[in-house]
Amino acid sequence: MRAVIQRVSSASVESNGILTGSIGKGILILLGIATADEKEDVIWLADKIWQMRIFPDHEEKMNLALKDIDGEIMLISQFTLYASTKKGNRPSFLGSARPEQAIPLYEYFKTYLEKISSKEIKTGIFGADMKVSLLNDGPVTIILDSKNKE
Repeated sequence: MRAVIQRVSSASVESNGILTGSIGKGILILLGIATADEKEDVIWLADKIWQMRIFPDHEEKMNLALKDIDGEIMLISQFTLYASTKKGNRPSFLGSARPEQAIPLYEYFKTYLEKISSKEIKTGIFGADMKVSLLNDGPVTIILDSKNKE
């Protein structure tokens, strides 16, 4: 499971032309699910994101986590995070989980984040054409991979 997390001042998403979510200060998560992913990947990744200290403290040092600032969360499905560009110029997405596997894990990720954060997680619509707008704060953008826990 891969996530691109971005510290944002604000973010919003339109799905099929309709505003389906917006947040203020917090984190935008672009989430890619691979064929080998399981619930253990969800738990590791969600816990890591919730506790990651990427927000500034009173000395402007990144010492605070999302949980410390009472920040909001937006979750967007992003199968293209598993693009393979080894051959040619057209990416292959064979490493991305098919919807019948990805949707339950995506929903579990959302539910698990809601449980540990006690917050409503704003989302787009899985598989829909989405337009995501954000004001990246910092900018701070971090890539996490549950199979490569660096």
